[in-house]
Amino acid sequence: MDFLIENIYWIGGALAVIFAIFLQRKVMAAPAGNERMQDLAQAIQEGAKAFLVTEYKLLLVFVVAVAAALFALGEDRGGGLPTVVAFLAGAIASGAAGWIGMHTATRAAVRTTEAARTGLAPALTVAFNSGAVMGMTVVGLGLLGVATFTEMFGSSPRGLSQVLGFSFGASSIALFARVGGGIFTKAADVGADLVGKVEAGIPEDDPRNPATIADNVGDNVGDVAGMGADLFESYVGSIIATMTLGAVIVSGGGGTEHLVKLPLYLAGIGILASIIGTFFVKTKDESKIHSALFRGLLVASGLLIVGAWFLTNGAGLDFGAEFEPMELFWAIIAGLLAGVVIGKITEYYTAFEYKPVQNLAAQSETGEATNIIAGLGLGMKSTALPVLVITFTIGLAYDQAGIYGIALAAVGMLSTLGISLGVDAYGPVADNAGGMAEMAELPPEVRERTDALDAVGNTTAAIGKGFAIGSAALTALAFFSAFGQQAGVELSITDPSVVIGILIGAMLPFLFAAMTMEAVGRAAFSMIEEVRRQFREIPGILEGTGKPDYAACVAISTKGSLREMVLPGLLAIAAPVVVGTISVHMLGGLLAGALGSGVMLAIFMANAGGAWDNAKKYIEKGNHGGKGSDPHKAAVVGDTVGDPFKDTSGPSLNILLKLMSVVSLLLLPFFNG
Repeated sequence: MDFLIENIYWIGGALAVIFAIFLQRKVMAAPAGNERMQDLAQAIQEGAKAFLVTEYKLLLVFVVAVAAALFALGEDRGGGLPTVVAFLAGAIASGAAGWIGMHTATRAAVRTTEAARTGLAPALTVAFNSGAVMGMTVVGLGLLGVATFTEMFGSSPRGLSQVLGFSFGASSIALFARVGGGIFTKAADVGADLVGKVEAGIPEDDPRNPATIADNVGDNVGDVAGMGADLFESYVGSIIATMTLGAVIVSGGGGTEHLVKLPLYLAGIGILASIIGTFFVKTKDESKIHSALFRGLLVASGLLIVGAWFLTNGAGLDFGAEFEPMELFWAIIAGLLAGVVIGKITEYYTAFEYKPVQNLAAQSETGEATNIIAGLGLGMKSTALPVLVITFTIGLAYDQAGIYGIALAAVGMLSTLGISLGVDAYGPVADNAGGMAEMAELPPEVRERTDALDAVGNTTAAIGKGFAIGSAALTALAFFSAFGQQAGVELSITDPSVVIGILIGAMLPFLFAAMTMEAVGRAAFSMIEEVRRQFREIPGILEGTGKPDYAACVAISTKGSLREMVLPGLLAIAAPVVVGTISVHMLGGLLAGALGSGVMLAIFMANAGGAWDNAKKYIEKGNHGGKGSDPHKAAVVGDTVGDPFKDTSGPSLNILLKLMSVVSLLLLPFFNG
């Protein structure tokens, strides 16, 4: 038994990778539909591949430059060869996870559409299995990466500071993948909606719309590859931050090696629980799709609770005199339950089965302005409960196990990421499947089934974003705590340097969000002009006799998104470096200020955007006049405002918070030098 516990993270990581391969082959074995469907799928696959290849080539330059800078710093100033190796590995692993998820998703969509021709249950299975490939790849590569470098560099504070390079590499790729993918998908989506649905009056995903392929490509590069890279970084970061705090306690004589390894043990148990949970995701009832997905998550969470109790109380592990076993257990459970509760709160504010979205849809009857005002109000109001949950979790975890308990709560929240990310990544596949049914002109019942999957997918995507924000808050706080421990400084709000840092930090999420919003606006403008040009200049598009130039729209989104992602990405790295060079106290204030405003802004943007999207879909189901009505047109405009909120700026803020914290902790020896 001791051998099993000591190696559970190796076992869990390896099983996650093996299970991801098994699921990927299962997805690929499903029928891919007729020739028309396969041609459409091929166009989406080629567009997504072209974008990621171009993006990764650009990121290669960035990664090499940062690696060179870290090497030049030397080991005594936060860099050196070990940190460089870990950094490169983190960047490669994060990129690989995104690539694998995107590759699977772009092939699963057409197979989901084909499965929907026979029934809802097989379509759900294909779509969810595709999402689970992403989830299992992320946790498998993440856990094996952290474990490998911990084995190589050791679990002392010094060794873990080098392992932190793995998290820095993952963070860097995650930020650019999230921002670049988000700009791509929203430029295409806004262009397709405003010109196609509002101006030309043609349905969503209509093959006559030149931007529809780019829109489907964007779902994959933004919501699959981008989200995967985002949560890969959270997963890795929470584990390393907790291990670092544990190592500080051990070096002070207050704990044992098991305190450092507990996050690894817990992550291994979480993978096993997630794998088992996937087998409970099944239904034949259209009204119970969400219940099926939530059931799998609940099973995994229940198994993790049992596993967490066994690790802390039943396995005979010695954690030292610093904490009682049950204190560690309650800190873990606080984080796990917080993730579930935040998800349900997000669902309430963004699903059209509940009053907030229904009231938002009703506001569309008086036009675009009232729809937008109501959506902004809904998003602002929706920050209250999640923030209270996060603060309660922080308080409870700290009461049980101090700063270490807060970090452990973040690991608890992310331990079942294998299945929770699978539930989230299933959404874009279902969305693409619906578009495929429309473009391939399949029977109406096929689109009805894919729409049922897509409607739930919108909610699970919103829940996933809420979960990502909550985990980012705890992970960033864990890094902030580790920064404070390592820096050995007291941060007082009567210190002008700290106050200056707080104000600058509170401003940064707004500046970052503005940069990404404006980037979407500029890229969308180019897309709108291109779609209008094609409608004007290519004969017979709207009559169905002319063929749109899909590739031109994909190229516009690719070029625009890659150009626009550079400045926001550099801001995230440059801000802590510049401020840290001035004052470590100011840098501590910056991290605190960014955490405070960034969490609120991210929740506001994600929930407002999700609510706008589902208000539109609620009207499309026949409420308030249905498709083509004036309320529907108003809701479409609201949705175009919400698109960059929920899929670009909001989610990118998660990575901003974590990346600034990672950079600050990694380069602390340089700042103190």
